[in-house]
Amino acid sequence: MRLSELVETAGNVAATSSRLAKIDALAQLLERAEADEVAILVGLLLASPRQGRLGVGWRGVSALDVAHVDVPTLTLSEVDAAFERLAQASGPGSATLRTNLLTGLAATATDSEWDFLARAMLGELRTGALGGVLLDAIARASGRAPASVRRAAMLSGDLGDTALLALTGTADDLDAVGLRVGRPVLPMLAASAASPSAAIELTGEASVEYKLDGARIQVHRHGDEVGVFTRSLADVTHRLPEIVEIVRALPAHDLILDGETLSLDESGAPRPFQQTMSRFGADVSRELTLRPWFFDLLHVDGRDLLDEPLSTRLAELDRIAGEWRVPGIVTRDPSTAEQLSRDALAAGHEGVVVKAIDSAYTAGRRGKSWIKVKPVLTFDLVVLGAEWGSGRRRGLLSNLHLGARDPQGEFGEPGGFVMVGKTFKGLTDELLRWQTETFPGYESHRTPYTVLLRPELVVEIAIDGVQHSPRYPGGIALRFARVKGYRPDKGPADADTIQALRGLLRG
Repeated sequence: MRLSELVETAGNVAATSSRLAKIDALAQLLERAEADEVAILVGLLLASPRQGRLGVGWRGVSALDVAHVDVPTLTLSEVDAAFERLAQASGPGSATLRTNLLTGLAATATDSEWDFLARAMLGELRTGALGGVLLDAIARASGRAPASVRRAAMLSGDLGDTALLALTGTADDLDAVGLRVGRPVLPMLAASAASPSAAIELTGEASVEYKLDGARIQVHRHGDEVGVFTRSLADVTHRLPEIVEIVRALPAHDLILDGETLSLDESGAPRPFQQTMSRFGADVSRELTLRPWFFDLLHVDGRDLLDEPLSTRLAELDRIAGEWRVPGIVTRDPSTAEQLSRDALAAGHEGVVVKAIDSAYTAGRRGKSWIKVKPVLTFDLVVLGAEWGSGRRRGLLSNLHLGARDPQGEFGEPGGFVMVGKTFKGLTDELLRWQTETFPGYESHRTPYTVLLRPELVVEIAIDGVQHSPRYPGGIALRFARVKGYRPDKGPADADTIQALRGLLRG
């Protein structure tokens, strides 16, 4: 299959708001794919190449100055082979090798193909082909029951493998996919609510638990064999030996546990999220010790608990891992839930998660059985630039570059602005049109993908916090930034400072 077919379909999917139209377009694409192209296709659509990390960053991609071809010739297999070489590049000279590989790939792609590939590699592809839509498309293309496809994807943890099985296997093959100790499953996700009281209204009686600012982990144990997996199902067992030791000592032979891990400082308060994550991307160091907080149990000694109510799973979790349980209570009283939320925040945590006590574990889904509640922080920042959108946002200025004021010049010129992150979230169609019409009047210069602006427009941004980051000169990056609205009543001198944002760091 030509890459251009995928790019055209992705563009059509992004351009329509109709879920049925998205499903139909993706199903037709899957039907045309060869068996060995299915996993490649799914990975590209989800901006999650089957190779995992490619060692490619935004700076490396944006720095390329390559003339693209006019006629599309690239195939999915050729793209996959190039991604394979990128993923395998390591050691001395690997940076130069990756640049050469990217240059070669870009030179054989059309402009629209390269735009698609760059965003797919960087995880910034917004085609509307989200997991739920793609699962329904797989079901339609294969003629399999949507429920069977969803459950197989949840329990296998791999949409590409599920698509291939659905398209080439039998219905019995699909239904035979089950929970297996040692093979991670997609984690259950939480919706959001403004307050614990609002969450309790939706769930009824619930387990109200601390929401920790840690890293999601899923831990599998079979005898002395223990595997630790991240939210994205990456195997990090070798990086977390202390977690392995703790789980190996629990009173069971077979286990699948869901939880979080983070590090505490000397006072018992949680260390910054970025410090926890440093253990996942570096050589093992016992200088920063992580501990687990488990909040669910999916399997114990031959018994699958996925479909059991949360009350049953928690009772078993108490029996197996009581010492390592996340703090929480069971209540239907909103005031009690509100108090626990205040306790969690006072202890330095993010808030609470409210979980319906009778709910099953629905892997890979974001329903109303689990609801997270955490305070929202807002800051006034300046717009330093905007990137041209893709898909249904093609031709519109979308992804914003955000800057904080630096009055003392700690990170640049006194009175200047320091970039602290990007976001495209919260931008309505009306705002996108306004940005595209308005920003050229503030333009300082531009690159092929970005319009850079004079720091004069102020926008109110909601964030969940900040984290240490070497990517930006201020040493921090915004977490989960989204646009609340522009502030024409404020000028750049009214913008919040980099010092105020850095003050959110814990350590």
